[in-house]
Amino acid sequence: MPLTALFQTAVALLFLVGCSASWADIDFSSAHALVVDEASGEVLLEKNAATAAPIASMTKLMTAMVVLDARLPMNRTIRITKNDLDTLKHTRSGVPVGSSFSRRTLLELALMSSDNRAAAALARTYPGGTAGFNAAMARKIKALKLADTVLVEPTGLSPNNHATAQDMVKILMASTRYRTIVRATSQPSREIKVNGRSYVFRNTNRLVGRPGWDISLSKTGFTREAGVCLTMRLEAAGRKLLVVLMGAVASSERMVDVQNIRHWAGSSAARASAAAAL
Repeated sequence: MPLTALFQTAVALLFLVGCSASWADIDFSSAHALVVDEASGEVLLEKNAATAAPIASMTKLMTAMVVLDARLPMNRTIRITKNDLDTLKHTRSGVPVGSSFSRRTLLELALMSSDNRAAAALARTYPGGTAGFNAAMARKIKALKLADTVLVEPTGLSPNNHATAQDMVKILMASTRYRTIVRATSQPSREIKVNGRSYVFRNTNRLVGRPGWDISLSKTGFTREAGVCLTMRLEAAGRKLLVVLMGAVASSERMVDVQNIRHWAGSSAARASAAAAL
């Protein structure tokens, strides 16, 4: 190879190494982060991924799987009662006491708009009641081999609901096998009747449906103890990424982390193409 060509190749390689180093480790604002290539299982980015922490409403992915595993009638009408009220955090809800919904609609509300009363009603009407639901949740944790996950209730309001980012990736991966979960969490909004009047319920992840963002499964979470959390299946630069972010102080910090992940994926793909062309 001529010296000029050798020099050009060396410069190109140094440029690629420099680019790789600058993007190899994102400075995450979230306290815990994990990004995995779905197809290969390769860990691409991580931060404190093996340390357990509260997961807030990301719990609802497990709640939905447990309900769907039981193959309960999805068209059965369920009435919201006082037993479904949040007495821990006193959060608001779009479903008032006395309103009725199908079990399918309650799943949508719990997943898409993260409604706590909807999740509580799903657990309350599980065979054996809330105790039966909690037992089924424990079995699901064991079945998915979640070594560092503890879930004591269906909403995520309890700070005792905790998991590692590593376990959350397993939960996210398992959730992709449920069409109901994928469909509910990948819609930006849904018009639902409450006591005869139509209301628009929106996805708590405002990136869903936004131009340029391909998100096929998503669940947010927030409590004072958990901070701002997000898990989602994101397609970027031609590959599907399983993303878990936990413990951000603010939604704006979580947004920056997500944007950096997508930027990193695009830069990584560009570097790979440039390397292949050498």
